[in-house]
Amino acid sequence: MTKTVCLKIPKAYGEKAITLTKKLDIFNSDLMIQRIEDYLCIPLISKPIPANIKEFKKAFTTFEISVQEFPTKVKRPTKIIDVLEDKLPPHLLASLPHAIDFIGDIAIVELPSELASHKTLIGEAILETNKRLKTVLAKSGAVEGIFRIRKFEVIAGQSKTETIHKEHGCVYHVDVAKAYFSPRLSTEHNRVASQVNEGETIVDMFTGVGAFSILIAKRHENVKAYAIDVNPEAIRYLEKNIVANRVQEKVIPILGDIREVVKKQLVGVADRVIMNLPEKAIEYVDVACDALKFEGGIMHYYEFARAPNPLETAKVRLTEAVKKANRTIEKVLSAKTVRATAPFEWQVVVDAQIQ
Repeated sequence: MTKTVCLKIPKAYGEKAITLTKKLDIFNSDLMIQRIEDYLCIPLISKPIPANIKEFKKAFTTFEISVQEFPTKVKRPTKIIDVLEDKLPPHLLASLPHAIDFIGDIAIVELPSELASHKTLIGEAILETNKRLKTVLAKSGAVEGIFRIRKFEVIAGQSKTETIHKEHGCVYHVDVAKAYFSPRLSTEHNRVASQVNEGETIVDMFTGVGAFSILIAKRHENVKAYAIDVNPEAIRYLEKNIVANRVQEKVIPILGDIREVVKKQLVGVADRVIMNLPEKAIEYVDVACDALKFEGGIMHYYEFARAPNPLETAKVRLTEAVKKANRTIEKVLSAKTVRATAPFEWQVVVDAQIQ
């Protein structure tokens, strides 16, 4: 307990008093606010000066400056190394993961083999440093299969893989073990959505739970997005997300193989296609070209590319693939790295105007 000067105020003025003391730079954030019957005692870092008292008189009809004892706030550590520095040897501290994915109230971490026996300790440290988390998952396999999912192991917290993630004003229901979703693409989702014009039709070829399509639909009044995935679980969550974000009239979920879906119902409909399947998108450039309107449109093409010239490599590969599909690239609008995926390897995106 710490004894200090405080502002005693009727609780009805509580929020206003906290805001004012912070504005005056006299609020003591190291101590906990106390409630005494119908009053709040707000700890101050020093005795208020006359100018502070004048501000209090303007704001409140009644208040009192007194001295009270306050419990000290328990400060939550902000880094896992702060929690583990006395629990792991130095050579293992150096191996602690720096990149953690946060999806809703779930954290996902990749642990090197030397830390495997300490996974529970590390998971608990991650929970301790992130108040909103309920579960920590460790990757236990690579992304694989046509559904682009991986296996996880619960190493701390609740045993679950389903959560609700919020991004750019959208709400996404997702089960990370059943459907693809990457929070590392948040900036990319926003970048693409900001380029869409009113009146466009979009074909989101590998939609997952709908992060591109739903954000586009939320941002624009007059758009139509066909969101396609071969994974039934991804489409099930997509349908929940469409309702949750109130974009039922603008996002059309379709379950099926993209090649068959485009062939049967989406030839020549798109002003814009999104190809977020970097490991295999090159194999579907012809499908994207078929989906684009005859007069052309924009393609957002993703792939994994390696050093020394990942962007040039991606542009050359895309140009050749578009040519084989009997189309041409009128202009490369942009080419950029999205994120590092391995040593000397990046996920890249090429935005191209297709004729």
